[in-house]
Amino acid sequence: MESLYHQTHKQVHEVQSYMGHLETSDKQSVHLVENEIQARIDRIFSNLERLEILSSKEPANKRQNAKLRVDQLKYDVQHLQTALRNFQHRRYIREQQEKQREELLARTFTANDSDTTIPIDETLQFNESLQNSHRGMDELIGSGTSILQGLRDQRMTLKGTHKKILDVANMLGLSNTVMRLIEKRAFQDKYFMVGGMLVTCVVMFLVVQYLT
Repeated sequence: MESLYHQTHKQVHEVQSYMGHLETSDKQSVHLVENEIQARIDRIFSNLERLEILSSKEPANKRQNAKLRVDQLKYDVQHLQTALRNFQHRRYIREQQEKQREELLARTFTANDSDTTIPIDETLQFNESLQNSHRGMDELIGSGTSILQGLRDQRMTLKGTHKKILDVANMLGLSNTVMRLIEKRAFQDKYFMVGGMLVTCVVMFLVVQYLT
């Protein structure tokens, strides 16, 4: 297990350093970099599945520590996956904007009668304002999605960690008072998470109301 754990830990750091290549890649190679990063992340997830099986077979005195180490790796790679998705979303928005700009520049306008002349300046200003609103909404939705995904990931990690802490506490014979304090803290964390999700939804709703 130790050999596979260190190999997977090294792969996580390699993906973290590889993420820096995304911002500097040109249009022709960025897709290749994204595919390479996704392939590495998939291999890490595959290793984590094997590590979870191996950690459950560790001796009782090492099992809890082994599972916590595997959970930390899983938490790190989930954040890398979320970061990759956010970058792909931003890249898609940029490409759509460039495509729209090129179509606008390539469009030819014909002379019309004075009664049917289109106020081009006002139309362009309105179009630019609308695009800015759409861009702000897309960025807000992307940020909101990232926050909600991060909250869900943290919730799953906290639930697993909470269960493991309770198991360790039972093994060490901690008092019922300490156990209740731990459960109360986990209960409070759940409400903080729900509150954060509600605030994010309210902010997104207000932005939609006032920017569109």
